Amino acid sequence: MFPRALYGTAIFLGAFLLFAVEPMAAKRLLPALGGSSAVWITCLVFFQVVLLFGYLYAHALAGLSAPRRAAVAHIGLLIVAAALLLLIPQPDLTRAAAHPITTIFSALTLTIGLPFLLLASTSPLLQVWFSRQQGTAIPWRLFALSNGGSLIALLLYPALIEPYLTLSAQRAAWNCGFGLYAILCIFLVAEARRFPAAARSESSTAARSSLRVRILWFLLPAAGAIQLCAVTEHISQNIAAIPLLWILPLAVYLITFIIAFETPRLYSPFLVVRLLVVFLAALAWFLTKTGVTLPILLTILFFLLEMFLACLFCHGETQRLRPADPAESTLFYLLIAAGGAAGTFVIGILCPLLFDANYDIALAFLSTAAVALIATWPEGWQTQLLWISSTIVMLVVVVMLHLADARCLLEERNFYGALRVTQGHEPAALTVRTLTHGTITHGTQWFASDYRRMPTTYYAKDSGIGLALRFCCLNPDGAPRPRRIGVVGLGAGTLAAYGKSGDRITFYEINPAVPPIAQNLFTYLRDSGAKIDIVLGDARLSLAAESPQNYDVLAIDAFSGDAIPLHLLTTQAMAVYRRQLAPNGILAFHVSNQYLDLPPEIAELALAAGLTARLFDSPPNDALGEFRATWVLLAENAAVFQQPNLAATARIDRRKPGLRAWTDDDSSLLPLLNWRLSPQQ
Repeated sequence: MFPRALYGTAIFLGAFLLFAVEPMAAKRLLPALGGSSAVWITCLVFFQVVLLFGYLYAHALAGLSAPRRAAVAHIGLLIVAAALLLLIPQPDLTRAAAHPITTIFSALTLTIGLPFLLLASTSPLLQVWFSRQQGTAIPWRLFALSNGGSLIALLLYPALIEPYLTLSAQRAAWNCGFGLYAILCIFLVAEARRFPAAARSESSTAARSSLRVRILWFLLPAAGAIQLCAVTEHISQNIAAIPLLWILPLAVYLITFIIAFETPRLYSPFLVVRLLVVFLAALAWFLTKTGVTLPILLTILFFLLEMFLACLFCHGETQRLRPADPAESTLFYLLIAAGGAAGTFVIGILCPLLFDANYDIALAFLSTAAVALIATWPEGWQTQLLWISSTIVMLVVVVMLHLADARCLLEERNFYGALRVTQGHEPAALTVRTLTHGTITHGTQWFASDYRRMPTTYYAKDSGIGLALRFCCLNPDGAPRPRRIGVVGLGAGTLAAYGKSGDRITFYEINPAVPPIAQNLFTYLRDSGAKIDIVLGDARLSLAAESPQNYDVLAIDAFSGDAIPLHLLTTQAMAVYRRQLAPNGILAFHVSNQYLDLPPEIAELALAAGLTARLFDSPPNDALGEFRATWVLLAENAAVFQQPNLAATARIDRRKPGLRAWTDDDSSLLPLLNWRLSPQQ
C-alpha cells in the first residue's frame, strides 16, 4: 500500500504541476500577442505535442533492458530540468506579433520545455515501473488520478492562484513544487532500479493488440482533442465572448478521461452512442439555421453536453480497447498522446492555414461521426447504418456552411481569428457593410452620400470618444485646432470619420489582415480629412518604441472580446500611454463589454497614475446604427472635464473591495466578471 501511495502522489503532483504551468506560461506570452484567444489554442497545441514527446520518452525509457541505466538517465534529466528553471531568462518577445506561432513554440520550449516533457512522462512511466516493482498488472486507475490532478489545477488557477499570487510568486511556487516532485521521483526511480529479474520480464501470455485496435488508440483521442479545440473556439468566439470560458471545455475533457479510466462502469456505449447522435444532429441543424437564436447559457450548455458525450465515447472506447499485455502500455499512452497532438494541430494550426472561414465545429462533428463509424463497425449493420448516415449528414453541414459563407463579401482567417465582412440593406434604402470577428462587431458603415462619413456603432457623436474628439482641442474662440489622435485597434476605421484637414490619426493594429479590409471594403480611411498612419504590431510595444507623439486623444479600443489583453490595462501600460499624451491630452478606454465590469479597474489605474477618470455611457440609437457604448476618459488636468460639453459625466464610484491596480506581474479577471449571460442592451 505504501509504494502505491508514493507512486500515486508523484503522478498526482506531476499532473497538477503540468496543468498549473499551462495558463501561467500562456499568460506570460499575452503582452506580446495581443491577448488573442488563439494564444491559448496554440499553447494547447504545444502542450499536446510535448505531451507526445513525453510519452515517447516514457516508452523508450520503459523499453530499456538495463533498469540502472534508465534510472540514471531519468535522475540526470530531472536535475538538469530543475537547474534550467533557475538559470534560463525570459525570452525576447519584441517581434512576437510578426511570427506568433513560432514565437509561442520557441518561447515555451526555452522556458518550460524540458520540465514539461518530464512531467508529461510521469503517468505512463511510473505506472510501468510500479507494475514491474510489484509484479502486478498496469494500474490503469492511476491514469484517472493523473487527470484528476490536472482538473484540480485547472479549476484552482483562476479561482485561487491567479487572484492571490503574482506571476513571480506563481513561478517561484511552481519551481518549488517541481523541486519536490523531482525529489519524490528520484526516490522512486532509485527504488525502481532494484526490480527483481522476474518482475522486469516483458514476457506475457496476453494476446497482442491488433493493428485496427492500435489505429483506434490514435483516432479516438484525436477526435476527442478536435472536439476540445473546436468547441472551445466556437463557444468563446461565436456564442459569447466571455473571459475564462475556455476552462469549461477543458474541464469537461478531463472529466471524461476520469470517468473512462476510474469508473468505466458509468460508461454505457448503448446510451452514449444514441444520445451523441441526437446532439450531433440537433447542433448541426442549429449551425445551418442562421435565423435561429437561443439563450446564451442554453447554447453553451448544449455544446458542452455534445462535447461531453463525444469525448466520453472517444475516451470510453479507448479504455475498453486498452491492452491486456503490460508491455504495450507505454505504446498505448504514446498513441493516445499522438492522437491528442494531431487533433489540436488540425484545429489550432492546420485549419487556419487551409480555410478562409471557420468550419472547425462542423469539422469536429464530422470527425466524431467518422471515427465512431470506424470504432463501432464490428457491431453490425444497424450501427453501421446509423454512423454512415451521421457522417453523410455532417459532411452536408460542412458543405452548407461553405455555401452560406460564399455570400459574404470577404472572409479571412489567420492566427488572430476569422474576420467576416457582410453586406445588407437595413435600413432598406441603404447599403450597410459590417466587419465582425466571431460575435464581436468591429465596425459598420452606411453607404449613402449623407451617411458614409457618419460614425456608427460604439463611436457615435454623443459617445465618450465622440465627445472627446469633438471638444478636446478648441481655441479660446471656440474654433477647433489641428489634432494628433492615436487609436489602439483599427477595425473598420470608424474613428477616421472625425478626422479634419490638418489632423493626424495613427492607428495601432496587431492583426495584419485588418488594414486591407478597412482600406478596401470601407471608406472611413479614404474619406477622412486627416492624414492616416497605420502601425502594425502590438500597440503597447509600438507606443513604447516611439518617441513622444503628444496625442491630444489616445483611444484604447481592445476590450470587447473573450481574451482581454490585460497588458494594455496595467500600471506599466499607463506609463507608456502618459508618455505619449499631450499635457492636456485625454486617454480614452472603450470598455463596452457584456461580461466584464472594467470601469472599476480603470478607476484604480487612474488613481495609481494620479489621473482624473470620468465615465461616459451613451444610449443606443437603432435609427442611426449606434450601439450602447461605455467609455472611460482619463485626464491629468481635471479642468478638461469642466468644459460645458464634457461636464455631464459620471464619476466611477463602483470601486470593488480588494480590487487593486493591475501590474504586468499581478492581474486577474475573476473579480470583474459580471456572471451575466444575457446580451447587453
